[in-house]
Amino acid sequence: MELKIKNLDKLIVVGDKILVKKLNQSEKTKAGLLLPPGIHEKEEVRSGYIIKAGPGYPIPIPSDESEPWKQQDEHIKYIPLQAKEGDLAIFLQKQAFEVEFDKQKYYIVPNYAILLLYRDDED
Repeated sequence: MELKIKNLDKLIVVGDKILVKKLNQSEKTKAGLLLPPGIHEKEEVRSGYIIKAGPGYPIPIPSDESEPWKQQDEHIKYIPLQAKEGDLAIFLQKQAFEVEFDKQKYYIVPNYAILLLYRDDED
């Protein structure tokens, strides 16, 4: 799945956070009943497509205080996340933060709030 969103390259997702574009929930039930606005906000679980994922969990840099003449290596290493761009994520809404960017609504979701990922490998 390819999502084209302008100016999104300017956003940098940090650490174990994931940027999710929320799916539009149906305003009708399967039986055809119209649902009032705000009914989906009470749901505890949400889903959406991952737009960007952070680098992962940072690994602490070992300290070399016993050898102060050594130059410190500032390169940070990360444990990568399972989530990748284009995955469908099912996550806990209570742990997510809703933000708006370019008139679009997104969720910033910590990795621990993701319950399930669906990856379509046909691409």
